[in-house]
Amino acid sequence: MERDENHPRPQLIRENWTDLGGKWGFAYDDSNVGLNEGWETRSEVFNKIITVPFPPESEASGIGDKAFHPVVWYRRTFQPDPAHRQGRLLLHFGAVDYQALVWVNNRLVAQHEGGNTPFTADITTALDPEKADQVIVVRAEDQPTDLTQPRGKQYWEKQPRRIWYDRTTGIWQPVWLEYVAETYIAEIRWTPDLDRGLLGVEVKLNQKPARPLKLHIELSIRGISLAEDDIKVERSEVRREIALEPGEVTMNREEILWSPMYPNLIDAELSLREGDRVQDRVLSYAGLRSAAFNRGYFLLNGRPYYLRLALEQGYWPETHLAAPSNEALKREVGLAKELGFNGVRIHQKVEDPRFLYWCDRLGLLVWGEMANAYVFSATAIEKFTREWLDVVRRDYSHPCIITWVPLNESWGVPNLEQDSMQRSYVKALYNLTHALDGTRPVIGNDGWEHVVGDVWGIHDYAPSGSIIRERYGSAEAVKQALAQTQPHYRNLILPENTHKGEPVMLTEVGGFSLSPGQGEAWWGYATAHDNESFLAKYTDLIQAILDCPTITGFCYTQLTDTGQETNGLLRADRTSKLDPKAIKAVTAGPTKAMPGEIIKNIQLATEITSFQEGGV
Repeated sequence: MERDENHPRPQLIRENWTDLGGKWGFAYDDSNVGLNEGWETRSEVFNKIITVPFPPESEASGIGDKAFHPVVWYRRTFQPDPAHRQGRLLLHFGAVDYQALVWVNNRLVAQHEGGNTPFTADITTALDPEKADQVIVVRAEDQPTDLTQPRGKQYWEKQPRRIWYDRTTGIWQPVWLEYVAETYIAEIRWTPDLDRGLLGVEVKLNQKPARPLKLHIELSIRGISLAEDDIKVERSEVRREIALEPGEVTMNREEILWSPMYPNLIDAELSLREGDRVQDRVLSYAGLRSAAFNRGYFLLNGRPYYLRLALEQGYWPETHLAAPSNEALKREVGLAKELGFNGVRIHQKVEDPRFLYWCDRLGLLVWGEMANAYVFSATAIEKFTREWLDVVRRDYSHPCIITWVPLNESWGVPNLEQDSMQRSYVKALYNLTHALDGTRPVIGNDGWEHVVGDVWGIHDYAPSGSIIRERYGSAEAVKQALAQTQPHYRNLILPENTHKGEPVMLTEVGGFSLSPGQGEAWWGYATAHDNESFLAKYTDLIQAILDCPTITGFCYTQLTDTGQETNGLLRADRTSKLDPKAIKAVTAGPTKAMPGEIIKNIQLATEITSFQEGGV
């Protein structure tokens, strides 16, 4: 079974799937009459054509209407494959913003709330054997001014401005069909244990098997077998820790570890069997790595590692939050690495799993973030928490993700200093995330008004390197900056909290804009008027950060221009403003935060003379 790199769910791949992207019927329901009038049964109301999965606000959708349209409808037909009549047929949605109702042949098969997370419907019993064409209808509701919804950078006014962008309504990630057996593998979760040389696996089935089955697992790396295991399956969920033993091939511990320099991935094939008959077979993968903040550093695989991140909005001019293609996602990862970054902080978005796959495959660290709401209320808490649970669950097994960031810059918790309930909410999210995932660091609220977290993330848009050195050049300077300077005019330390020696990162810094042509609008935290001064400002800032021994990493704002926010190193079309080699020379420069002997240890740990095929 060969891996299909276009599959929309890279960590659980089957051969028998059908992409439902492309032309769908489409209709606006501005008066919200569709449910009462039974639009799920009426083909004539779908008077437009849209290209799925691009949102109707985008040009690529074929609609390109950015006005408020809270309710939209989709319709298309498909023909089931007669070769799979004996099994089940699943209908998958990567993401629909924000509430979705789904019918197949006039029968309601799914209801889902949450604009960033996937859902699945078993549509087997809704199929009509008397008809060749089966009908799918989707109703999506996304109230543009509802600030209790986790919306991220989607603006709630009619025209985007400053740091907010056009809205995304309805389907914006892939839709596909998948043929499965009556009992099938529904979910896989990988947990590496470097200290013991084990790879934990948790497999969930769609149901308890009627008779005992056997789950066969094969693990390999670049064709070299690491382990095989057979597990008796009598319930809907099984767990196992598998010892990795490369047989006759001698391999050092580091030769199978995952890192940006050597993104080694362990290929997994799982088959569910009854006797000799295979009921289900899927491909997956895992990465053997650990991530933690400790001893003043970020530790990757137990060793200090300096983080050089770029802020990644994941937004394209013609497709908005939806990716133009799988190839565009792969290119995005390559562009970040080309500029010298070893990671990205995905900002106010839950990124397409295919992007995370390319980060896993090509070697790019990721800070996973959630799209935030903008008000604090019981409703907002319920909506956010429900969706965040699904986000962590969906992305748990991606080795590229090294940190979780549920909240950013107090969005949705605007009164942290005075409101103990809001502070309790941040602490609850921090502890809940650690309860869901004990393998990664968590920052409760990144940027300012620090409540709880495993690292102190500071957003500081100082326009010059001299200010950075003044604020972070020594431990005493950091103490002064946290307590009194308050970068970006925000309080960093709340009264009930103090800095207890946690690592310090500048998790948003820079934001320089390159002035465009006359008459064009632009926005940034500081502006350069030509390429030479742009490179000079970037060099001055990054070198100052690297010179500060108190800083364990940075996140430059940002990778690409986005709408009117023109402070990217790349333009919105992903062309470079400057020579990428010049940017990389600065980004990847030496840092005083890590003594020479530590750097030497890292080099020794990653100078692998064998099995380098996974590198870039």
